[in-house]
Amino acid sequence: MSVGTSSAPGARDVRQTPVSRPGDLAELGIDPDQLPDGLVVADEHGHVVCFNAAAERITAVPAAEALGQPLEKALPLEDLEGRRWWQLTDPYGGLAIRVGQPERNLLLPGGREVLVSARYVRGEPTGPVRRVVVSLRDTEARRRTERSHAELIATVAHELRSPLTSVKGFTATLLAKWERFTDDQKRLMLETVDADADRVTRLIAELLDISRIDSGRLEVRRQPVDMGAAVGRHVQAYVAAGLPADRFLLRLEQPLPALWADPDKIDQVLSNLLENAVRHGEGTVTIDITPTASPREDEDTGTSVTVSDEGAGIPEESMNRVFTRFWRGSKRGGTGLGLYIVKGIVEAHGGTITVGRAPGGGAEFRFTLPVSAPAYLT
Repeated sequence: MSVGTSSAPGARDVRQTPVSRPGDLAELGIDPDQLPDGLVVADEHGHVVCFNAAAERITAVPAAEALGQPLEKALPLEDLEGRRWWQLTDPYGGLAIRVGQPERNLLLPGGREVLVSARYVRGEPTGPVRRVVVSLRDTEARRRTERSHAELIATVAHELRSPLTSVKGFTATLLAKWERFTDDQKRLMLETVDADADRVTRLIAELLDISRIDSGRLEVRRQPVDMGAAVGRHVQAYVAAGLPADRFLLRLEQPLPALWADPDKIDQVLSNLLENAVRHGEGTVTIDITPTASPREDEDTGTSVTVSDEGAGIPEESMNRVFTRFWRGSKRGGTGLGLYIVKGIVEAHGGTITVGRAPGGGAEFRFTLPVSAPAYLT
């Protein structure tokens, strides 16, 4: 007894039904123009029968010009070595067991690079090709991601090289010539090694934070947070380190709503914003803590913290880049990752953060957090 592919009378074998026009996809409830990727379909004769809106955008070829044309004319692709892709792959000839082409980088006329993959649809496993389905993707987003990763690697390598070189130099010197140095010289070298080790530790912590933010895995462990006390601790630390107390002005508007947030991460946000104001700003650093409308629709109130200084401020053209990776403004120093992490932490809490010009002319950072009270308290 043989086993065939026959079905009940009147039944439709979708696998063997070629796409002859875009309307066939519509019968399945799919509008090709709504697909995020470019879609090009050729029939059994190699003529284009579907050329969606994304394919128009990617190739800059109107669908009206592409429809009905031979596939190699409507979509003239070359590989990175300049060879014509359709002649090279020969989808309608060649081996009958081929099912398509994996995604690869190919070139459109003019040298624009696109990501292309193809599927060969056959009526039976080794039968003739009934249609060729081609997927197109723009490479720009992937290139931006690759550039961002390359910049991150280069920055990390640069930032690690300096402290590790210092650590290696001082430790090698101490091991080789320990008896030649006084106790004060040894202490200075060891203090430098300790500071450089802290610098490496901070950089690794920043990289871990970026990884969690980018992957959406940044955990927020909410506890009651006294924002006034948290800011006060940071100000006292700066004063203890030698800055004059009148460099800071803390203004607290009462009553503040009870705030539930991750105290360690809020400390990280405050540390970055105050350090930026002290290091890059001038004059008085003003911290305003006020109740405000919650950034969440289901809550009435939230807490807003504004940190401002009286320095030169941030140029208007740089405002939209402040929270991106590696932004350092006009002054060098640091990795340029701090404000990117600050934004990620605030948004992980369901809050918002903005930057602008302070009344005194300097930079003004303002973040707002929702109350985020646990469900059992509401």
